Parts: sequence; C-alpha cells; structure tokens
Amino acid sequence: MAAIRDEGALRTLYGMPAGRSVDKVIDRLDPHCRRFIALSPFVLIATADAQGAADVSPRGDAPGFVAATERELLIPDRPGNNRLDSLCNILATGRVGLLFLIPGVDETLRVNGRAAIHDDAGLTTRFAVGGKAPRTVLKVAVEEAYLHCAKAFMRSRLWAAEAQVERAALPTMGEMLRDQIAGKTGGAGGEAESQEAMVERYRGILY
Repeated sequence: MAAIRDEGALRTLYGMPAGRSVDKVIDRLDPHCRRFIALSPFVLIATADAQGAADVSPRGDAPGFVAATERELLIPDRPGNNRLDSLCNILATGRVGLLFLIPGVDETLRVNGRAAIHDDAGLTTRFAVGGKAPRTVLKVAVEEAYLHCAKAFMRSRLWAAEAQVERAALPTMGEMLRDQIAGKTGGAGGEAESQEAMVERYRGILY
C-alpha cells in the first residue's frame, strides 16, 4: 500500500472541486449563517500550535451562546479542565476553524478565521450566566464561511434515535481514566469515580 505524499497524486484520485462546492464559500456570515449559529448549542474548535500539532475541542451551551455579526463571532470560554490547548494554540497562531452543529440537522456550518482572546469585563459580563461571567471570550474575525453537506451525518445516522448507543456500552469515564492513568504511570490508578458522581460534580461547575 503506497502512501500519497503530494497533492498531484491526490487529485489524480479525487479530481478537482467544482460548482457549488467552490462557489458556496463566502467571506462573511450572511443571514443564513447567523440563523444557523443562533440555533446551534454546539461548536467544535480546531486549532494548531506553531509546530503544526493539531487539536479539536468542543464547546457547548444553550442555543445562541455564540454571538454573531456579519464579520465577527464571540465565543465565551466556560470552565473546563484548564489544559487550555485551544487557547494556547490561538496565542501561537491566531487562527481557528469552527464547525457548528444543530441537533437533528444533518448539515453543518464551517467558519474559518483569525482569533484573539479577550478578558475585558465589558465583554465577559455580556456572557454571564447566573451571575458568573467567563474568564475570557474568543473573538473570531470571519474569513471564510460555508455550509457543509449532509452526507457524513446521513451515513452515520448520528441523530437517529435507533442509532443511539447506551452509555453502559462503555465503562464509566472514571473507570477509563483510572485504567489509562494506571497504564501510563504504572500505579494502581485508585478508585474510579462513578458516572453519577462525575455528572453531579460537573453540574456544580458548568458555569
């Protein structure tokens, strides 16, 4: 099996994009894009560091939690695990790729642009929930936006009720982390946190 190492060889297999796949790319958020974002409770943020190592991180909140104008997005950064992979990558490169999802909708919205991290109170308090403001807000200057077709979601049947997987098909998060940490450190890994305890702990720190 040969590895493909240049775009010429890749295009020999796939051909060039044409028609709507090229023409649909716009340099702003039109009313359709802004409506999509207003209905979306979930966005994936893709970044890379200065060496090109990539990362994708999820962000979720009530629909419309991302504020959008024609040229700009504002994304509040809710409490997480403090790894700050995405934010550190943004400091290094200033670039992001975003993928917005709406439950039950097979199409997605892709947005690419330049990003900066802001912590001024006038901005963070705008996104406060229950009196708790995010520490920072990600400001994205839109360079490209386009709707992505439904084929991946149709193949995966992601939203189909009969395709949903019972949580019990996997060990609990606590059990998986215990085993992975033990395998990495050579230790016993300690007692695993139950799924119920983990969910309850998360509920206390969502904002």
